[in-house]
Amino acid sequence: MKNYPTPHINATPKDFAKTVLMPGDPLRAKFIAENFLDDAKLVNNVRGIHGYTGTYKGAPISVMASGMGMPSIGIYSYELFNFFDVDNIIRVGSAGAMSKKVKLRDIIIAQGACTDGNYAHTFNLPGTFAPIADFRLLKTATAKADELSLSYSVGNVLSSDIFYNDLEDVPENMTPTALWGKMGVLGVEMEAAALYMNAARSGKNALAVLTVSDHLLTGESLSSEDRQNTFTDMMKLSLETAVSL
Repeated sequence: MKNYPTPHINATPKDFAKTVLMPGDPLRAKFIAENFLDDAKLVNNVRGIHGYTGTYKGAPISVMASGMGMPSIGIYSYELFNFFDVDNIIRVGSAGAMSKKVKLRDIIIAQGACTDGNYAHTFNLPGTFAPIADFRLLKTATAKADELSLSYSVGNVLSSDIFYNDLEDVPENMTPTALWGKMGVLGVEMEAAALYMNAARSGKNALAVLTVSDHLLTGESLSSEDRQNTFTDMMKLSLETAVSL
């Protein structure tokens, strides 16, 4: 049964490569396409969500934005996996550090994704699902990170539905940063858990590769322009991973 174009992606399966890099920011998708891909063509721009397909080192690669939050990446990753024959999605995004183990501009490769959201409810599971990355993607990414001599950590992240909290009367040791940090969570972002759940349900593969854009313990942060245009180590790592599958 034909399921495309969808309300969100005006394309056909032949327009996408088997592996899609997925930043949250549409302008980051544009930046990757223009600076890393050869012969990149715009294949989707519904709602300003830029999607491109080109080649990297001769291999077909697509890059398309997800928007912000689990509901948004939930839509786009579901459609790519289930309607457009995409096999692998690598999220390339930013994260706020929640651990002293990572510093500004470090890369976090998300082995697992905790969440304070309710995305798993849609799967009617009789328990708590643990969203994890595809092992082959994870293993390939860490090997490539070593080859590129990148500063990276592998571990859990938190995919949160909440950006602003009302924490005026909460003791510092009881804030979400402190509590998740005690469990070894490296950083917080807003999409990976939903991506990992969709991949599991679809029988497909997913990984989140994240650059630390701000540090919740030190107060350091990068500008929105830096986030859009300067996370090239993460982009190159994800592309090298994609063409090594």
